[in-house]
Amino acid sequence: MSERHRPPNVVVVLADDLGYSDLGCFGGEISTPHLDRLAADGLRMTSYLTTPRCSPSRAALLTGRHPHSVGIGVLTTDERPWGYRGALDTAAPTLAEELGAQGYRTGLVGKWHLSSRTEQPDETWPTRRGFEHFYGILPGCSSYYQPPLVEGETPVAEVAADPDYYITDDLSERARRFVADVELDDRPFFLYLAYTAPHWPLHAREEDVARCRERYRAGWDVLREQRGARQQELGVAAAGAPGGRDPLVPAWEEEEHPDWQVERMATYAAQVEVMDRGIGTLLQQLEDSGVREDTLVVFTSDNGGCAEELPTAPTFGTDICPPRTRAGHEVRVGNSPDLRPGPEEGYSSYGRGWAQVSNTPFRLYKRWVHEGGVAAPLIASWPRAIAADGLDAAPAHVVDLAATVLEACAVDGAARDAEPDPTETSGRSLLPRWTDRTRHEPDRTFCWEHIGNAAVRRGRWKLVRERDEPWELYDISVDRGETTDLAGGEPELVRDLEGRWQQWADASGVLPWAAVVEGHVRRGSPASRAEG
Repeated sequence: MSERHRPPNVVVVLADDLGYSDLGCFGGEISTPHLDRLAADGLRMTSYLTTPRCSPSRAALLTGRHPHSVGIGVLTTDERPWGYRGALDTAAPTLAEELGAQGYRTGLVGKWHLSSRTEQPDETWPTRRGFEHFYGILPGCSSYYQPPLVEGETPVAEVAADPDYYITDDLSERARRFVADVELDDRPFFLYLAYTAPHWPLHAREEDVARCRERYRAGWDVLREQRGARQQELGVAAAGAPGGRDPLVPAWEEEEHPDWQVERMATYAAQVEVMDRGIGTLLQQLEDSGVREDTLVVFTSDNGGCAEELPTAPTFGTDICPPRTRAGHEVRVGNSPDLRPGPEEGYSSYGRGWAQVSNTPFRLYKRWVHEGGVAAPLIASWPRAIAADGLDAAPAHVVDLAATVLEACAVDGAARDAEPDPTETSGRSLLPRWTDRTRHEPDRTFCWEHIGNAAVRRGRWKLVRERDEPWELYDISVDRGETTDLAGGEPELVRDLEGRWQQWADASGVLPWAAVVEGHVRRGSPASRAEG
């Protein structure tokens, strides 16, 4: 490969369950100086849309296709014949496979969550889907202190003996080493760094939590209002005023356990800050290795903030939640004021009140296809090709990222900016608009389905529903907070958008959710199991 035609390196960093407003450069009070600097060196997308769940987003990111069509309609449980395969279809090439064929060194550091079998290697493991190097976890989440790590295809045991172990720091260091290896292997590289942070459980060291604690004593109502104001100042605010407090969330003044709630959000913020610190070391290594100018760095989240409350009798396995700490103490699962977030002995989440803050100014959360579930921050930086300090307000979808990376990396410079197929089952490159801010973007159609929740967006209009509820219609150009349902006054528009959604669903292999639930009933297992 000649130096003249040498393609860029690519680093894709994916956070887990990070809300739209959590980063400083998207309005948050969480300290994220390294990601803020990355945004200042490149651009922020303010209408980037993902899927509402982790596995589907990862499938879409790596293949450029909607997840139902590649086996990941919900999560990674094999639910055939009534449900989805629960593992990434081997017929759909991954970015790692495509870039590896072009001579790239490929590595995944972090969470995979695209295989239904995690105990024995099979054809769906990352090492067999194009990644030369893999270090991380195969399931959807884990303890931050004793995760079920795998290197290549071999379990890693030594972390259990390290009292200072913390997965976010470990993943950051492994990613840094992968970049540093450019001195040993001068091939261009593709690094996919998929953090488990800030997905539950709430695990963080006390010194990191202590730096965050005081800022959350004002409570979720004030914090959401403050984030909205900063979004206006930064130019990343959504059209229309944010909706009011979630009706299932009490006013902060009425919260019975405010000190405990402060601890929950302070721990979550600490998880984000530790991740940002690790990203800083990675960016510094790119500089030290002399490759920063020719490296495309993309940072985003897999979905919106997560409102899940963890049950005290969980059904997940010991790989996700070890029954005892490394010191032999019992691990207690669930959200209770007598269970302190942060240390290894607890296993909890931050709840609906704080998830609403993470998703400022949007409605609802992970799992839903309202904006709170599918709107995510996205930062793209490539000093050689993308101008600094930019904002991109045009909508885009996670299925677009694969085409974007492939166009950036095409050795012959071949563009992949063709018109999308009529059924919108695959993405299109964002590179032309990232490199030319004056470029006009024609209206596109974006569609979603997850556990019966469905949506379609075309231009200014978004049609969305919760499972068996009626369709709701919103004018996203003035009401991205989805506060005023216009469906009753626009029956023809509703029918047109519903027809577009159905065309996409048929082409993408979307299964009727009622049939999936019925399959669980026939098997004698609760449908909620399919929901994760």
